Amino acid sequence: MTTTAPGTADTPQIHFWAVPDLTGLDFDPMLARLLHEDPVTRIRLPHGEGHAWLVTRYEDVKFVTVDPRFSREAVWGRPVTRLAPHFIPMADAVGFADPPDHTRMRRVVAKAFSARALRSLRAHAQAVMDGLLDRMAERGPDADLMEAVNRPFPLAMVSELMGVPETDHALMAHWSDTIISAGAGREASERAKDEMGAYFTDLIAGDHAPDSDQLAAVLAEAVADGTLTEEEAVGLAVLIQIGGAHAVRNNSANMVFALLTHPEHLARLRAEPELVPQAVDELLRYIPHRNAVGLSRIATEDVEVGGVRIPAGDAVYVSYLAANRDPEVFPEPDRLDFDRVHNPHVAFGHGPHYCPGATLARLESEILLASLWDRFPGLRLAVPEEALRWQRGALIRGPETLPVTW
Repeated sequence: MTTTAPGTADTPQIHFWAVPDLTGLDFDPMLARLLHEDPVTRIRLPHGEGHAWLVTRYEDVKFVTVDPRFSREAVWGRPVTRLAPHFIPMADAVGFADPPDHTRMRRVVAKAFSARALRSLRAHAQAVMDGLLDRMAERGPDADLMEAVNRPFPLAMVSELMGVPETDHALMAHWSDTIISAGAGREASERAKDEMGAYFTDLIAGDHAPDSDQLAAVLAEAVADGTLTEEEAVGLAVLIQIGGAHAVRNNSANMVFALLTHPEHLARLRAEPELVPQAVDELLRYIPHRNAVGLSRIATEDVEVGGVRIPAGDAVYVSYLAANRDPEVFPEPDRLDFDRVHNPHVAFGHGPHYCPGATLARLESEILLASLWDRFPGLRLAVPEEALRWQRGALIRGPETLPVTW
């Protein structure tokens, strides 16, 4: 449901965006309409106060995300209209930082995502996936993929990267789900964030191998040499743990669902396994992986975007989902096309806040899609497509369960 408050030539109309619960592949009709009819407009979301600007065209989105006149740091503490009743990142997290502080924090994290670390993680990822598929085969021939693969796989991978032991994976999953849900309520989400922050405070303060690439060790070293404060290190750890487990879980599940419901694409992928990396990029572009928008930015001075003047002090959101469907950049954007060679999608963001774990997320998705049908060539949905249940009140979309058989 959307409603529109009337505007004038000087005060553009405000669209109330109620943000419906949608399936993993349904594109939000409001986003589609605004992209084509009102690409720089004012919106109001279910929580917070006032209005914000929403930018949806590809080039405009890229402009806002790199222009230093739009500040993330200025968002903190302001009651900006938003989807969730709470802010997901902690106060000192990289998500609320601007350069040069943002650059300083990102430089620390880059060590954990180095080529050497990722080479090591690839072998570990395949071993983890093989073990999960072994257990799935033993319990078969029916399974819930969310429980058997899509939840434990990215959770194991980001936990290995972080240095979180397997005994604490369930705890991490509980905290992440509570923090990332708009439906859990502000109090529960804030409590989970505090508990997760306390956990990582202890983990970072613990003993670590001096040459370890695990992020807890990298963050501990940065705190010890004064590059990061303890609060910044903990904020980074919480954000990466949540994103690495929750976002990849749902994205990869939506990818599997897309292939299960696009049999011609699945057949093509099985016949041409070398196409998997290109297919993953197209799935990343095509799948609307989140509901509504993420964090806003604040205009620090008057800025013109797409021919519209945004006044200083106003909040601005960008929609990467809408940008990925801009027909000026992606011909036939609503079609899933594994032959799309030129694919400069922004599924992982753009500019300084580009997702630091993008390479790991791609690696995980490629391993999952390549391994699943290699092991279970007859894998198919165990229930009619319309019988699937999708998460409600979620910030990142995904199925509650994904029952399959083979």
